[in-house]
Amino acid sequence: MDFTKHQLMPKHLKVSDAEKAVLCKEFKVQLIDFPKILRKDQGIATLHVKAGDIIRIVRESKTAGTTNYYRVVVDG
Repeated sequence: MDFTKHQLMPKHLKVSDAEKAVLCKEFKVQLIDFPKILRKDQGIATLHVKAGDIIRIVRESKTAGTTNYYRVVVDG
């Protein structure tokens, strides 16, 4: 079963290395400061990620519109 196709699963995108640097500078954080997501999480299973990559989670809401959340990939 492909969980990424489910209507309630928010879109998960891998952030480029250039964008990762911009995010860290913009938010004045290091990778360790981001919330974590496990590399084996079903939402990112098809993205071919490695530890240290950043994932953008795009959530749609009827009241808030579109909101981006960021997670750093960790092994585990």
